[in-house]
This record gives sequence, C-alpha cells and structure tokens, in this order.
Amino acid sequence: MASSFVIPLESNPDVLNKYLEKLGVASKYDLVDVFGLDDDGLNCVPRPTKALILLFPVSDAYEEFRKKQDVELSAKPPTIPENLFFVRQYVRNSCGTMALVHAVLNNLSSIELKDDSVMKKFYEKAKELTPEERGRLLEQNSAFIEIHQALAEEGQTAAPPSDEIANKHFITLVSIGNELFELDGSKNFPVSHGATSDEKFLFDAARVCKEFMARDPKELNFTIMAYANAQ
Repeated sequence: MASSFVIPLESNPDVLNKYLEKLGVASKYDLVDVFGLDDDGLNCVPRPTKALILLFPVSDAYEEFRKKQDVELSAKPPTIPENLFFVRQYVRNSCGTMALVHAVLNNLSSIELKDDSVMKKFYEKAKELTPEERGRLLEQNSAFIEIHQALAEEGQTAAPPSDEIANKHFITLVSIGNELFELDGSKNFPVSHGATSDEKFLFDAARVCKEFMARDPKELNFTIMAYANAQ
C-alpha cells in the first residue's frame, strides 16, 4: 500500500516542471510564476494558458467558507461535464500532485502523455472511474508517491515532516467547455465559477484567485503559477 501522507510540495515551477517530466508529460507547456493579478501582470503570462494553480494559506476564514460551501454543494450537487477529470484527494499533503493531475488531464487535447509513462498509465486506468475511485487509485500508485517524495525534497525551503499537515493548499483552475472550474481534491465536487473563453480564461481565473485573497486580507502567503506555452 502506498503512503497515506507525503512531504508537501512547494510552489516552485522548476521543481514541478521536473515532476511533470518524470511523470511522462511531453508538452510545450510549462509552469511559470504569475507575479501580479492586475492587467499588466497577467499580460506578461505566456499564451495560451491552460490552467492556473493557486497555493494559499489554510486559515480559519477559509475553513469556515469551505465547510459552508460544501454544505451548499451537497444539498444541490452541481452538473459536472462528462469530460471534466476530477480526482478526490486521500493522501495527506498531496494537493500539489492533485493540482498537476487536474491541470494536465483536463487539457489532453493540447498535451501529450508519453507511452508507458506514470501519468498515462494512471489516466488509462482512471478515466472511466468516479472521482472517489480515481483518488483511491492514486493513493495506491507507488510510482506517483515515490516521484512526489523525491521532488518535494528538492525544493528551496526545508521540507516539513511528511506526517505533519501542511498549512497551505493547492487548487487548480481550468476551462471545460467554456466554463471555469475550481478543482480541489479535498472538496466533494468541482466548483463552477461561471462562463469563460479562451481569451478571457486567464483574467477570469485571476478573479477567482482575488476572491481567495479577499477572504484573508491579512494573509500574504499566496502564490500563483500558470500552466502555459512558455517556449
């Protein structure tokens, strides 16, 4: 059985791009830092942008909001597009891996997976499963876990013990059928944030990031990466 907890990843494009390479993602797309959410900052992000990944502090204000939102979604489950690939998170501190999985496997029309790679094998087994079954499959995937652990130790900051719960969390924002979705494996459902388009996606996703920041105006520890055509 794979470990039920891992060392948390940091928001470091160099490390995470290496992780994607080891998982077998053969793509012209790379993770790059987003340094500002105003128009000037967003206009510096390479295009096209396929996903936005936000790392944010797990505060009391966020936890209160998350619980309220989960009650609302459970009472009225959202309609989820059939081609949206969503995975529940069951391995503690693995939200960085979940964010990458959600970014890549919701953009397979643009992204190539190498034959016989860790990511492609997982996708082929998981594509017809429920989000819960996908999460359990990933929990048992020793190749994913081993690569995660190795790359987590390559970050620029000292890694905390893997059995400690990280106080930051990754989510991914993607466009599916011109609808903006927040994908967070710790939640029971994807969260729709309304209509978007290829041209507006980056700006619409940035708006959602600003909403996270507005819930914790005293917090400064937010980082954002774009999965974009950086070549």
